[in-house]
Amino acid sequence: MTRAALFLCVCAPALAGAAAEPLVIRNANVLTVTKGRFKGSILIRGGKIAEAGERIMVPVGTKEMDAAGQYIMPGIVDPHSHIASDSVNESSMSVSSMVRIEDVLDPTDIALYRALAGGVTTVAILHGSANAIGGQCAVIKTRWGKDAPGIVFEGAKPLLKLALGENPKRRGSAPPGTPGAPAPRYPGTRMGVEDVIRQAFTEAKAYRDAWRTYEEQRSKGMDVLPPRRDFKLEPLVAVLEGRMLVHAHAYRADEILMMLRVGKEFGFKIDALVHALEGYKVAKEIAAHGAGATTFSDWWAYKMEAADAIPYNATLMLRKGVLVSLNSDSAELMRHMNTEAAKAVKYGGATEDEALAMITINAARQLGLEARIGSIEPGKDADLVIFDKDPLSNYAKVQRVLIDGEVYFDRGRDLSERAAREQRRKALIEKEKQRAEAEKKAARRP
Repeated sequence: MTRAALFLCVCAPALAGAAAEPLVIRNANVLTVTKGRFKGSILIRGGKIAEAGERIMVPVGTKEMDAAGQYIMPGIVDPHSHIASDSVNESSMSVSSMVRIEDVLDPTDIALYRALAGGVTTVAILHGSANAIGGQCAVIKTRWGKDAPGIVFEGAKPLLKLALGENPKRRGSAPPGTPGAPAPRYPGTRMGVEDVIRQAFTEAKAYRDAWRTYEEQRSKGMDVLPPRRDFKLEPLVAVLEGRMLVHAHAYRADEILMMLRVGKEFGFKIDALVHALEGYKVAKEIAAHGAGATTFSDWWAYKMEAADAIPYNATLMLRKGVLVSLNSDSAELMRHMNTEAAKAVKYGGATEDEALAMITINAARQLGLEARIGSIEPGKDADLVIFDKDPLSNYAKVQRVLIDGEVYFDRGRDLSERAAREQRRKALIEKEKQRAEAEKKAARRP
């Protein structure tokens, strides 16, 4: 039994019930992100925000939670992560659009609970960047204690991962005879990466046209055979038809421009450029395309593609009209995304609401989920985080996290139950040891 599985066993009973009862949170400093700030209350009904304001009408008998002057903001949205997945890259081929992260979700990954404790409520679990065209991604909510289908964000838009630069060309660029290097795979250069993407979408257009011809002939009563289904090309057709979002891993300015040109050539939009560390160099072009950018606050120089990264990148792109979000790409970093947002205030002078938008509503927009999450407004999912201090303070700590109106994390309860959990954990380990020893003895018997 893994450590995460043990932790899940001892924590799962602490979760809220399946159906969230009506709840009002009073005496809160509410940071709506999109509608300003106020001191007041939030009414939650049916897992949704029913009302929010300085003074609201609350039905008699509604359960109450006193925020005692603490700060409430929308649940943090991380648009780029690889947690809670048994696989990240299907790196055996350059185009792997047929594989799906949703098929390999791991709800027992302890990183889910740690992200939840940091205020993250929605995460885009992306396919890796080993492929020019990677797999289909999964959007989840951090509903710790649920099974794999239970953490999936219902109704989230399909999302495909593309990648440029060092990562997708690495398999094909190792010098011959390099010890430990896998078998070479095309592409091995940056120009080859572009060719792979253009060729794949050219094939997808032909595949789409074949199906259109078939449907047209069938509508005329003709007895014709359908084209052979291609699970690799079907997601690309969905991209061409605007039914699937595209997030493209790209660092350098020249490759960002290349990706924008390819998107224009084939008639689809790049919904988000992932990393975009040189985005500040071509921010006008990114904005003109209508693309978003999800970047780091201040990571740089960890590889050659990141050599020109600057901490002002996010705010500079924002000022040029780019929809900017911050992401973690790290199970550790996503535990304190609020302080990552604070860096946008320090570097570049973003306002506090602009900084909070980078980890909430902007990320939600890049995922096509702005009608559901990302701000505190009536009708949206009741995904809320309560901090003891202003979320942009280094000293702020998450006190409670609600998802769909249910409390999934309570700091006070977590701390008070740790000793009992540890005792139960030891008991489970001892029980497992005894079971294993009994099996060994039974195996020795003639």
